[in-house]
Amino acid sequence: MKKQNKILAVILVLIISLTSGCGADDYLKDENNAVLTNTQTGQSVRKDILCQPQKDTELYHIYETHNDQLKTKLEDLPTCEEFNLGSNPYNGLWETILVRPLALLILKAGYLFNNFGIAVMVIGLLIRLIMLPLAIKSMKATSNMQKAQPEIQRIERKYAGRTDSESMMAKSQEQMMVYQKYKINPVSGCLVALIQIPLFFAFLDAINKVPAIFEGSLFGMHLGMTPWKGLSEGQYIYIVLIFLIVATTYISFKNSMKSSQDNEMMKQMNFMFMFMIISISIASFSLPTAIAFYWIVTNGFAVLQNAIIKRVLNEEEKKKKKHIFDIKWKRKK
Repeated sequence: MKKQNKILAVILVLIISLTSGCGADDYLKDENNAVLTNTQTGQSVRKDILCQPQKDTELYHIYETHNDQLKTKLEDLPTCEEFNLGSNPYNGLWETILVRPLALLILKAGYLFNNFGIAVMVIGLLIRLIMLPLAIKSMKATSNMQKAQPEIQRIERKYAGRTDSESMMAKSQEQMMVYQKYKINPVSGCLVALIQIPLFFAFLDAINKVPAIFEGSLFGMHLGMTPWKGLSEGQYIYIVLIFLIVATTYISFKNSMKSSQDNEMMKQMNFMFMFMIISISIASFSLPTAIAFYWIVTNGFAVLQNAIIKRVLNEEEKKKKKHIFDIKWKRKK
């Protein structure tokens, strides 16, 4: 369980960092040391952008006025059309491995489709397709865990109320034997959700660092505008956006963590699940619309994908049972 607890702690730290003010040093500040925001979109203005915003815009004026705070001076930045992986100096492993490549992919796709909102969704879906083998593995792990439940519950009943170290060790050994019998990794049922979190942060980072992405619009919604800003201006279409974020997050994460674990693990999973739903729901009001589109489309795709995989696995299980039944029937004859 120690390994599982560590994974839970990592996820919680990531979610907390999303909803808290950590990383405030990455944003431009005014003379009162307050984080600057773009009054048109409600976005906090990053100081580590990867390319120049369009000229003659409020955003460009903000950067021009506070050029001394930028990590790379405005005049030294490439335009977003000219951006490539080697455009700016090396700025850490996280940015080099994930953020810059994602930013470049979104920019290339954005100019191809002539819309960065569509680009964000397409890149998100492509990544989901790449993760398909892992999703299948996770669903198989979930199915195996459900098959093992009768034996897991028997062990739980056997050691109920026994807290001495000898009993706990024996219980763990018996559970491990069941896991090995059914080829179960207790954490594998939520592998896709675990990978999705850093990808979400990388997408968010890429979008916030590339002005061209949040200067566009899609479905009448400004890609850089936060739902909170949109609602405050009477644009109630953002209520639909919030609802879709919460709904797709709930269904997707619920399916990812549906594997039946022992009581202790199940409590941890339920706590993590509820914490993530609440945190993401609150955070969605202050996230740019572009990342909201990414989140909704990829989660919606995951729900559909998992339904198809589950159906295929159920059909395979039926065929397997029928094959075993036919063999036994032939032996009886």
